[in-house]
Amino acid sequence: MPLESHMQLVSVDDHLIEHPRVWRDRLPQKYRDIGPTIVETTGDEIDSYGFGQKVSKGRQVWQLDGQIYPELGLNAVAGKPRDQLGTDPVRFDEMLPGCYDPAARVADMDVDGVQAALLFPSFPRFAGTLFSTLADRELARLCIRAWNDFVIEEWFTPYPDRFIPMAILPFWDLDESIAELDRIADHDIRSISLPENPAKLGYPSFHSRHWNPLFAVLEERSIVINLHFGTSGQVQRTSDDAPMAVMMNLMGTNSMAATSDLLFSPVFHTFPNLKVSLSEGGTGWIPWLLERADLIWERHRFYQNINQSVRPSELFRRNIWGCFIVDQYGIDNRHAIGVDRLMWECDYPHSDSFWPNSRKIVEEMCHAVPSDEVHQIVETNARKLFRFPRA
Repeated sequence: MPLESHMQLVSVDDHLIEHPRVWRDRLPQKYRDIGPTIVETTGDEIDSYGFGQKVSKGRQVWQLDGQIYPELGLNAVAGKPRDQLGTDPVRFDEMLPGCYDPAARVADMDVDGVQAALLFPSFPRFAGTLFSTLADRELARLCIRAWNDFVIEEWFTPYPDRFIPMAILPFWDLDESIAELDRIADHDIRSISLPENPAKLGYPSFHSRHWNPLFAVLEERSIVINLHFGTSGQVQRTSDDAPMAVMMNLMGTNSMAATSDLLFSPVFHTFPNLKVSLSEGGTGWIPWLLERADLIWERHRFYQNINQSVRPSELFRRNIWGCFIVDQYGIDNRHAIGVDRLMWECDYPHSDSFWPNSRKIVEEMCHAVPSDEVHQIVETNARKLFRFPRA
């Protein structure tokens, strides 16, 4: 069916690039010189990600607490031809202004036919996990707070019908996380971004009861947990000489692992109304994973410390939503997943995005899908889950 004009595209996974003064304008004076700031490279800087390698001259990079982080735009290449795609622009003037300017982003969304979007961070990493590596926990907490204030002040408040309010938390301290939610409660935050597998970052897993105080608050306030793939800091590297394409092809397995963790954990039994969105994880794998999970549960639950009464597939269809950019297999098998479990993503400004042709691509993907189901997938499922009705 055609993508009808009354259907508004709602993207549940886009990204913004923080402008140079996000933290300079918001951190206390004592932290401004060591907080995140943009510097011009001379060729003598050492890449904190690059195993001691030098950063080339003439780049704009982030500096935090004396360390250099050169991934300025994190693949912010929207609008470039395929043969010009790379891993990272190195200066702001190499990006579309919509990457870092909210007014320009709204204009780019209008060009693309996207009415609303949920935005993930870039420099702090998608769940703010970079700040968890700081030895100065007060600086880390204030950096989280500054990012939340930035998106509230510059993105959510000026454009209340275009951007779904999402926050990041100092997840390494649950009391501080809840305090941050309380601090920004007046802004009706609809979702938060958490690591897909905190155990890989050195924190308790979802199988523990550690996260219960935070989950209780999120459930009570109907705040959705976004688990964006890659937030665990883990990628599938099959061999040292495998090209990056192998790792990129396997990123969805991170979401498969997070789903398996949650389905066999106590989380959804303790918090039956907690909602989880598998950001950028794809959906085509979901029918197989649910079939496999139910089989394991049927045959092996009696000798393991897992729930004995509720099938994993029932938990999925009550508590988890899958998200995709392009996933023809998932669309074709939508009834095995649940039409009400599917949501669409644009992924602007990353290289997987089809900006400015999103409506065309979605229409081609959904050409054999009934109109009412298309509308659910591209708009109404997201509006219902994130409590984000049309203006």
